[in-house]
Amino acid sequence: MKKIALDMDGVLADEFGQFSQFYEKEKGIRITIEEARGKRLSEAFPGAANYIQSPGFFRTAPVITGSREVVEKLYRAYDLFIVSAAVEYPHSLTEKLEWLKEHFPFIAWQKIVFCGSKNIIGADIMIDDNFKNLDPFAGQTILFNQPHNHFADAGRHHRVTHWHEIESLLL
Repeated sequence: MKKIALDMDGVLADEFGQFSQFYEKEKGIRITIEEARGKRLSEAFPGAANYIQSPGFFRTAPVITGSREVVEKLYRAYDLFIVSAAVEYPHSLTEKLEWLKEHFPFIAWQKIVFCGSKNIIGADIMIDDNFKNLDPFAGQTILFNQPHNHFADAGRHHRVTHWHEIESLLL
């Protein structure tokens, strides 16, 4: 059975939406996806880097539309692992685990990998929104479109904009 390494932030959890909500609450300014396209999160939301240190940031992130349904199908068809480079923000470990239990309760705890670098991961397919994780990966790569990678050349990575595209591609 083929293995899938599936990222959390920007693929399952709507990281952009969470930054947007926090930024609007603090600054009173709503940043749209169109305004953020081609910018890193730190550029799109100036001064908002501390949000990821805020209690609840990872725990309350919105779920990306379509992810729950498609991931459940993939989980039955593949050896699927959630892989998140979470150790940079230690409080995120508990919050991400709680978030997964709430929104993806069918994923067994043994299938959740929190790491520093995803280079250690051995799988056949990686779905991620960051080139730093996809570029060194030797298997099939799927780039989940996000504002920060929107204008970048996907290169060898297959770019998708919605979970139904992943469903069509892999199921």
